[in-house]
Amino acid sequence: MSPKRVSQIPGSISEAIRNAGKKPADSEKQSAKKNYAERVSNEVAKYLSSRLRQLGLSGCLPDERSGRERQFAGGIGPKKVDVSYATDEDGLVLAVSVKSICFRDKKTNNFQKNLTNRRSDLLSEATTLHQRFPYAVVGGFFLFEEGAAEDHTARRVSTFITAHEYFRTFNDRGDQANAVQKFEVLGIALYSPRDPFEVRYFNVGKPETPASIEDFLLRLLERVAERNPERFRFSGGRIARRQSGPVACPPISLHS
Repeated sequence: MSPKRVSQIPGSISEAIRNAGKKPADSEKQSAKKNYAERVSNEVAKYLSSRLRQLGLSGCLPDERSGRERQFAGGIGPKKVDVSYATDEDGLVLAVSVKSICFRDKKTNNFQKNLTNRRSDLLSEATTLHQRFPYAVVGGFFLFEEGAAEDHTARRVSTFITAHEYFRTFNDRGDQANAVQKFEVLGIALYSPRDPFEVRYFNVGKPETPASIEDFLLRLLERVAERNPERFRFSGGRIARRQSGPVACPPISLHS
């Protein structure tokens, strides 16, 4: 079967949001809203993969020819991965899960209704991938429509703040022996669904300090090199494969 073609790779994160199309109204059918949220995640995954390739991780998927997701055998069953880099020698090296909440709940008028379920989805993905590939670097990229930062009330903080509080326990898996449910890098982004489709990124646990999406990507690549020092080298904001070849050994003397 020939590989499935995908649409043109977005040149920026804002273009990725634009490519998802017009955001349905909160009052529209659930099917229309679900399709839109999937398009947002799909386009953002393509952008992240493209940027990782530009930073040196050649072969990161999805690309112009491959489908959106790639399936891997996990510790508790198969798992589809939004962004992935794998080799025959190493198996899964890098994975990024992209999730989004794009609509207010009709009853509560906030974005928090599905947050617990989305967190469970994230933890399930990290767990099953790390059980099978303990050295794999797994990132999580969570998108909220910008209203999630403004849906607070006198009795509760915003969904955006709540997400930071929920996710920070599962961030920064620093060693391959650490808890499998943790992510090496977790980030949260707020996006505008209207022109100019701005995106603001934050490292999990730091909701008051906007960061760069480049920071998210570079932290992932740095971890890849740390976990695979014989395969990769990270320097100057780029990752490169080390040249493989025979290792010169000193001559062995047969005389004492």
